[in-house]
Amino acid sequence: MSPSAAVVLASEPGSFPHSVLAERHPAIIAQVREAFPYGPEQHRALDALLENCTKGVIEPLPGGAWAEWGIDTYAGQSWFDVPWLWSESYFYRRLLDAVGYFAPGPWQGIDPFRPSKLTELDSPETDQELAALDELASRPVQERGAALLHGSLWGNRADLGFRLSDGEAEGRDAVSDLVADDSDRLWALLDGTGTLCLIADNAGRELVPDLLLLAHLLEHRRIERAVLHVKPYPYYVSDATTADVVDALRRLVRAPGEAARYGRLLWDAMTDGRLVVRAHPFSCAPLPYADMPDDLRTEIGRAALTVLKGDLNYRRLVGDRWWPPTTSFAEATAHFPGPVAALRTLKSDVVTGLDARTEAALVEAEGQRWRTGGTRALIQVRP
Repeated sequence: MSPSAAVVLASEPGSFPHSVLAERHPAIIAQVREAFPYGPEQHRALDALLENCTKGVIEPLPGGAWAEWGIDTYAGQSWFDVPWLWSESYFYRRLLDAVGYFAPGPWQGIDPFRPSKLTELDSPETDQELAALDELASRPVQERGAALLHGSLWGNRADLGFRLSDGEAEGRDAVSDLVADDSDRLWALLDGTGTLCLIADNAGRELVPDLLLLAHLLEHRRIERAVLHVKPYPYYVSDATTADVVDALRRLVRAPGEAARYGRLLWDAMTDGRLVVRAHPFSCAPLPYADMPDDLRTEIGRAALTVLKGDLNYRRLVGDRWWPPTTSFAEATAHFPGPVAALRTLKSDVVTGLDARTEAALVEAEGQRWRTGGTRALIQVRP
């Protein structure tokens, strides 16, 4: 499908993208400033980034970075006038430069988001979710799989973790919290053969259920092998890196009951190659997956199914554009080199694949808030 919808920008005051650049990014700078005892050099760089991202223009990156990702095209333009996906990604790259993540020195390789990731991973809510696995163990295998799929879908909504269904949703309003549900198609593609690629989203309490789902699929031979794609460096506050995968596995292994059993299963799967972690540079690109490089396209094209988790990956999958919600998901993902599924809680405006009745019911119930509030989710599959 040739793109016809306008690319999402952040130039309109009052829009969700504008609020991210104008309000969320300054708040993230303040959060990072307090996370570590950074020295004067880092503080000056953070102050300069705050000034630049709210009032300045796109500037070149050190060492000519992002030359292949459009930095020369957008240099000199306002952050608000370039594609939102691009400027949002650029912000996090600039933030890492400001705290010395890439430069030789004592702060090289130090994840500025690690304290908040570990706090979430070690929270009482995580304890509650892991304890729920003990009760889930007595359920039939098919029900366990459905519950773990929903746990992965909803991520860190603790009240919905590992649920079998949202039985009360239909009574609350005119449309279910799950606005599109291709879960039957997804399970049909997991026939015990081939590799599943899972492109992860966030760390902490959102990564744990992703890992539990992979453990279930491996244990019950719904897949032969899993490849978990994570970010090569910290990104978007809480996106998962290899270090976050290790932290999550350690959290599972030291937990009691079923959680520890899942943890040991995953640990063994990594050591024998049934579970592989990838950190391709394109995972941090400010571009849609339609522009992925040939090596990644070839690898993903060999998978029996690729599952993309989360809101950012969805935007990159279908293109960060103002699609009408009834735009065909299959057409929006026709560029993708193999069967693909999206598990996503809606936290931005971009959405495809809804039927007209569902969209009308959502708008009637809450205007346009359903697009960004994180209270709705979808499972979409293109075989």
